Amino acid sequence: MLITAIVLMTLAILLVLLILFTLFSPLILRLPQFGQYPSGDRLKRCQRSKNFRNGQFHNKMQNVLPKGSHRKFIGVLWKFLFSRKGSVTPSQPLPMAFEDLKHLPSERDFYVWFGHSSYLLSLHGVTFLFDPVFCAAAPFKFLNKPFRGTDRYAPEDMPENIDYLVITHDHYDHLDYETVQRLKGRVRHLVCPLGVGSHFESWGWDSQCLMEMDWGESLPLEGEWGRVHCLPSQHFSGRALKRNNTLWASFMLETPCGNIFASGDGGYGPHFKEIGERFSKIDLAILENGQYNEQWKYIHTLPEQLGQEADDLHAAQVVTVHHSKYVLAFHAWNEPLLLEKQVSSQCGFPLIVAELGAITELHLIKD
Repeated sequence: MLITAIVLMTLAILLVLLILFTLFSPLILRLPQFGQYPSGDRLKRCQRSKNFRNGQFHNKMQNVLPKGSHRKFIGVLWKFLFSRKGSVTPSQPLPMAFEDLKHLPSERDFYVWFGHSSYLLSLHGVTFLFDPVFCAAAPFKFLNKPFRGTDRYAPEDMPENIDYLVITHDHYDHLDYETVQRLKGRVRHLVCPLGVGSHFESWGWDSQCLMEMDWGESLPLEGEWGRVHCLPSQHFSGRALKRNNTLWASFMLETPCGNIFASGDGGYGPHFKEIGERFSKIDLAILENGQYNEQWKYIHTLPEQLGQEADDLHAAQVVTVHHSKYVLAFHAWNEPLLLEKQVSSQCGFPLIVAELGAITELHLIKD
């Protein structure tokens, strides 16, 4: 009886919150963290993309997004609240190293993972900060708090001069309003998919720093040091009621230090083989592994698919992200870590297991 009463009370509270959001959504959606979708010339550029049809962006494979309905939403919410495994969060604070990232030797190639999909790459002194989320992985902080121990880093702990801020898509667990605002003025170039620059311009960022690309496009890195390629992923986007007004992407960094592929979020599809055929040499693949569910298998990678992705890419080394900081799915918090080791052993791809917050030396295989 007590459990039933708690369940009913929780559902009643959720219903009240949903009603309040519906009533006040016009005011709520004006808050800056929701950003602003493309308009004017940017919208026209989006509409010219071959990936844009019927008012929104689409995946290369059609009909891969789960069909939405109120009944399905309630079912998923019920499972998330009451049927998920008891170990979705660690029972103890996770150990996390803390490094001085403002005084690092420029001759070293290294990787620092901050949990989930936030990480820093330094390649011969050129820095790339991917999807930094240090403040909130949701429009409001109370909606999704990080695991205990994983919040040691703040935006102010990043290098004083960040050469490239890379945003793979505009979901809150990849694009955090407060984090990027506290980084503003310290970033030289912003790399993002089509449409995402609209959020940044609404937040007062200089449009001159934007490197906004469609799938298949590439731009030179400063000083002809290399190129960044915008490539497909199989996912979706959105920060408010509408989705897919902006593009989602994976990226390839083609540099003198090696080629590094960042998958962003997305499910397995034929685009992995196409990328592997286009780039004959991928020294490191940073792949999504975590916050997955069988119902989302087309838009999030399942652990057993990591081996196929690595094989399609012909990746010399693999490191995984999208786990160990936030709960977004039903699996145990450490399941991605356990399964990736099994898959690596079975499929034979070299797996780098990074320690949270620590400097991981990269030994990239150069020609």
